[in-house]
Parts: sequence; C-alpha cells; structure tokens
Amino acid sequence: MKNQEHLIREVYPGSIAEELEIEAGDVLLEINGQKIGDVFDYRYYIKDEYIEVLIRKPDGEEWLLEIEKEFDDDLGIEFENGLMSEYRSCSNKCMFCFIDQMPPGMRDTLYFKDDDSRLSFLQGNYITLTNMNEQDVERIIHMQLAPINISVQSTNPELRCKMLNNRFAGEKLKFLDRLYEGHVEMNGQIVACKGVNDGAELERSIKDLSKYLPFMRSVSVVPAGLTKYRDGLYPLELYTKKEAEEIIDMIESFQKQFYEEYGLHFIHASDEFYITAEREFPEEERYDGYIQLENGVGMMRLFIEEFNDAYGRMLEELSEEERESMADRTVTIATGKLAYPTVRSFADRMMEAFSKLRVNVFEVRNDFFGETITVSGLITGQDLTRQLAEQKEQGIDLGDTLIIPSNMLRMGEQVFLDDMTVEDAEKLLGMRITAIEAGGQDFIDAVLTEDYVMNRVNDEFVYIQGYPE
Repeated sequence: MKNQEHLIREVYPGSIAEELEIEAGDVLLEINGQKIGDVFDYRYYIKDEYIEVLIRKPDGEEWLLEIEKEFDDDLGIEFENGLMSEYRSCSNKCMFCFIDQMPPGMRDTLYFKDDDSRLSFLQGNYITLTNMNEQDVERIIHMQLAPINISVQSTNPELRCKMLNNRFAGEKLKFLDRLYEGHVEMNGQIVACKGVNDGAELERSIKDLSKYLPFMRSVSVVPAGLTKYRDGLYPLELYTKKEAEEIIDMIESFQKQFYEEYGLHFIHASDEFYITAEREFPEEERYDGYIQLENGVGMMRLFIEEFNDAYGRMLEELSEEERESMADRTVTIATGKLAYPTVRSFADRMMEAFSKLRVNVFEVRNDFFGETITVSGLITGQDLTRQLAEQKEQGIDLGDTLIIPSNMLRMGEQVFLDDMTVEDAEKLLGMRITAIEAGGQDFIDAVLTEDYVMNRVNDEFVYIQGYPE
C-alpha cells in the first residue's frame, strides 16, 4: 500500500490533536495498528470512542497516543495531501467537458481532470464512476461514506458511452444499484446537452434514477457550459428560451409526483434554466433544503430569501429619518450576467431605503471564455479591470469601493482565475476591492460598510458612524 506515512500540515487550535501536542511537521503512521492508505481509511478508523494513534516526530521519536473521545469527534488535523494519496484523474473525454474548452497558457492545475470518489465525499465533487472497480464501491458501502455525488448524464448505457467517450461508461451504471442496495446516500447530476440527452432521453433518465429513491436524494439538470474554445469538439449549442421552458415543464411535472410519494421533489432544474426561460425561481420549499446548492440549483432563491429577510429586519430597526442621514457613498458591484438582474434589484431597493446611497451594478462580459459563459465564478481579473476602467474613462463615478462575489477568487486566496491578484486589480482601478459571500446579509453589510459599519449585537443592527479605514 502506497503513501502509508502522512505529513501533518496543520493542527487546529483547541482540537484533540493540539491537546496531545501533535504538531505541524509530525507524521501519522498508524491508527489502531492499521496503515492508512488514504483519507477514506483515516475517516473510518478515527470513528470510535477509543483509538490509538502512532505519530513520528521530526527528530524520529515515535509516540503512541491513546485517545478517548466522542465517536464522531475529529482529531483536528490537516494533512499536506488532502486525499492522503495520489489523485485519480478522469479517464473520459466528455463531449461537454469544460477543461477541454480552456484556452492555452493557464496554470497547470486548471487542466487537471479529477474524477475521484474521495473528492466527492470530501468536497462534493461529482464523479462518473468510470475509474472505480467493485472493490472501490464495496469500500464505500462498508465504510458508509456519504453522500456520493454522481455525474450520470444518461441512464441509456449506449448514450452514456457516447457522451463520456468511454466504452465502459454504460456498464458502470451498475454501481448505482450496489450503492442503493448498500443504503449509501447519493446525489445525481445530468449535464444537459441540446439534442443529445434531453427530450425523451431526459425523461427516461429521470424515471430510471427515481428507482433509487430515497437513497438518491436529488438529481440536478444543468445546461452544458460552452466557451469559445470548442474547435474540434462535439458541436453543442445553447438552449433557447422555449427549449429551457420545455425542460422546466418536464422537471416540474415529475416534482409533483415524487413529492407526493417520497416527500422529496428529487429532480431540479438549475438556476440557469430558469433565467434562460425568463421564469421566476421556484419557492424555497421546492429545493428540499438546497441539497444541490453548490451545483447552481437554488443559489439565487437562497440569495433572494436571505436578502429579503435581512432587508426587512433593517427597515424595522431603522427609522426613515435615521436612514436618510446615513450611507452617503457611491459603491460599485460587479457580477456576471446570470446574477445581474437579481443583484440590480437588490441595489435599487437599497437606494430606496437610503436616499444618499448610490450603487452601480455592472454586468461583466466574459471576453476571456466567451459571452456564453455567464456565471460570476468564471470572470477573470483582466475582464473585470478592463471593462470597469472603460466605465471610468466614460466619466462614470464608480466610487472608491468595488464589491465582487468571493467565487471570482481562488478559494482561500486573493487571486483571480487568470492569476491576477486583488492587489494588482486595485492598483489598476484605483479602488478598494471587497469580496463577499453570496449571502443577503453580506450584501447589505458590504454596501453600507465604508462610512457606516453594520455589526450584529443581540440580533439588532448597530451602525458606527465614521468607522476608521
């Protein structure tokens, strides 16, 4: 078994590991006398009320630690390699693969295709099952590692082989049966490709996947993302308004059936389909607790609900006279085409509440990947800075603060997708950039933050005038 020694990168403050004087730079050797092959093994063996952990210190000394804890308590350790073994790359060449549509010259990590069941468990990534074998599936069942997120695309074996460009893709659908029999919680995804797996094929897939209820909790249907770099790839087209409406109608008709029988709506169209169809997003209850939020299903509805809630509380707690004397500032918000109408409506309502507030909302056109890419998470620093600089050249007052969604930046870093740093962008624009999470409260806080800081004290808004920079 490879990678049986695992370097510890970080120990969380206040954790069991810190209490036992485990430190960054130590090496995990064994748990309960077992070598640890990967993160699945680690998660499985620490689930007990008593465990023995063998650690090697940097000077070579080995410590055998006896640990008593709650069954599900984590040790509070972060490893140098998150998977604790090599990453499994994708063995497919899907007709809709976004990585195949990337321009040349970007950093190497952006071209790596992962298809690793461990990333599905840890990070919510969607996997195709094509590089898994019987032993892998039995291990997931035995360890009850869930949820497992699966890119299905089609339950028609021949069509799935064609879409994934993998002759084994169809037969791997049998693993869905094993996971179902093993009571493993699953979520599914169908990337809808116009004229390929929609229409009658989509109807078939929905019916087939519903057989795995209740252990398959949800299935999302999302349109394939198409960039301008598709030379030599399968000819795919964007959905029209009418076609998006047809997909939504099919999905909503199934939702009623599934909810009556299972108490779950199960099948969901992504936000992008509703925007293309120019329809209202479904009510909050229809998202079954936002199971597929990170897959673009219900994100806008949640944003709207959170904003409405925070906005309503704010109006209750601040009189009109108080609001008239506050927030004398100009601020700019940059977002993608997909979220623009919603963000614009929020900005308008904020300006209604605060008469001195001026909010510009700018829809960034995706020149880097092509205008067909409409999500904010794929906006580059160069597109953002160039287009906003053009606005300033036209004499538009953008203020001195630019608000962007945090998904424009690499996770945990102040870097855009094209490696431009936030600092570089600030210098180019002469503006301070504030990245916020996609929450309604965060939106309100950021819009009012320059001269009036909004803190939460006992669930009430407290504004501090003249807050220092």
